[in-house]
Amino acid sequence: MSLPAWAQVSPERRAHIERVVALLNSWADAMHVDANERNRWVRAGWLHDALRDSPLADWSAHGPAAAARAAATGERDQGVLEAVRYHTIGFRGWDDVGRMLYLGDFLEPGRDFASAERAELARRVPTERDAVLREVARRRLEWVLRSGWQLPNETVAFWNALVERP
Repeated sequence: MSLPAWAQVSPERRAHIERVVALLNSWADAMHVDANERNRWVRAGWLHDALRDSPLADWSAHGPAAAARAAATGERDQGVLEAVRYHTIGFRGWDDVGRMLYLGDFLEPGRDFASAERAELARRVPTERDAVLREVARRRLEWVLRSGWQLPNETVAFWNALVERP
């Protein structure tokens, strides 16, 4: 698998996508994920930013646009489509593919902030995925709050699902 023919990405964005896919593959190896689930993670990785550099009205529209385009061109796995659709904001209904893409997109090593901290979190994913997921979600929430933006309902529901007590 690679970028779909309809992708609109810069060379820098393609490099980001490739790093996300490499990270997902490395976690799949470390976690002994079966081939079918690995394939789901990798498909989501290739699709998540496929329209990030397209001329959309809003930067946050690239996930939903890529999910719609992927569905129109044959992707049928709802988990993959939800992973792509909500990868920037989180989604309560995600299965593993959504959770892993959310982690991979944030923790990929090419990003230029908190490199050492993010590398340590990435290292912990195979053995402490849920704890790292809560930490990544917390950091992303803090960033949105500092920015003064509204929290999408999906983000709030995702956070609440991560911290619910049984």
